[in-house]
Amino acid sequence: MVALLVFLGTYLVLAIGRAPGLRIDRTGAAIIGASLMIGANVLSFDEAVRAVDHSTLVLLFGMMIVVANLRLSGFFRAVSALAVRHAHHPLTLLAVIVAVSGAFSAFFVNDTVCLVLTPLVLDVTVALRRNPVPYLLAVAMASNVGSLATLTGNPQNMMIGNLSGIRYRDFSTVMAPVAIFGLVMTFAVIAVVYRKEFSGRERVEPGELRVRVNRVLLWKSLIASAGMIVLFFCGWPVAKVAIVTGALLLVTRRVKPEKVYLEIDWSLLVLFAGLFIVVAGLEHSALEQDLLRVASMFRLNNSITLTAFSAALSNLVSNVPAVLLFRPIVRHLTSPRQGWLILAMSSTLAGNLTILGSVANLIVVQRARQVVRVGFWEYCRVGAPLTLATLGAGLLYLCWRS
Repeated sequence: MVALLVFLGTYLVLAIGRAPGLRIDRTGAAIIGASLMIGANVLSFDEAVRAVDHSTLVLLFGMMIVVANLRLSGFFRAVSALAVRHAHHPLTLLAVIVAVSGAFSAFFVNDTVCLVLTPLVLDVTVALRRNPVPYLLAVAMASNVGSLATLTGNPQNMMIGNLSGIRYRDFSTVMAPVAIFGLVMTFAVIAVVYRKEFSGRERVEPGELRVRVNRVLLWKSLIASAGMIVLFFCGWPVAKVAIVTGALLLVTRRVKPEKVYLEIDWSLLVLFAGLFIVVAGLEHSALEQDLLRVASMFRLNNSITLTAFSAALSNLVSNVPAVLLFRPIVRHLTSPRQGWLILAMSSTLAGNLTILGSVANLIVVQRARQVVRVGFWEYCRVGAPLTLATLGAGLLYLCWRS
């Protein structure tokens, strides 16, 4: 009963964002939930420590350091500005934004891509006197879709990679075609929904965009990142490669380490650790068998049902907690590997359903708020059909491959 109450209380805060009447956010809820699991003897301290998947945390931490160096060097903004500068039609500009956001998100954490691209897109669209909303939606939605292509595209993929044992190259071989199709659909759906914005034949000139670049740090970060990605595809341990690459980038005389530390999302790392312990508490109680009976009752062995439940839960409590909740279920499926792939696909693509579906969406909406407001229904006009189309196509493709 204690395990159930702690679990439900934690996931309730995850669903609504904050504890009613209290200043407790999602990370705080994970910390409190994990502490109560230990304090109520649902888990011993040693069991709680073992419950944390340290490989996932090390991978995420290493990637954060690498991405922080790329961002501080000016790489993301420089490449984006160069691409946008050569877009001379609204449709071309949209295609460039979708391609850049999706490509960057495939190899680096998509939240960071949104942090960099949102102000750039705002600067360009305001200067051109265009409606910024479709272009902002392209940043958010393409980052979600593009992040599906690799295990390092988003936090839930990193977690799935470590929990499932699927290799980086194998995951990309399966997911990259789904991501590419999703990016094409992102462009198409936005172009159709906002056809008045793109129907004209007028030429646009984005002009010169000022970008500050630290050339030494830029080349150092690029070489390190390229080597890291090559080693990923060669089958080296992903967490080890990421943390060693991050450590090497900290060896510098030009960048204060405090700047790198400020770029790291420490609260996300703590959220992961807390949720590992909370879900482990649920697994150590008799509730795991109840959870498996529920899974059997709803026939989660069926790919369509698993996709639907994963997509719904990802929008309710966010994709990382949803993936962790499915952990005890997926390993009992007839084909666990197929289950993990479907879970990665559905939890990622479902992030485009509503504004609350992913952190990337919230970053774009909040950073653009001073210039333009993107409402819930405004987002859903594009997000709902795009999510249904990409989930359907992704499910058909995965079932065909299996």
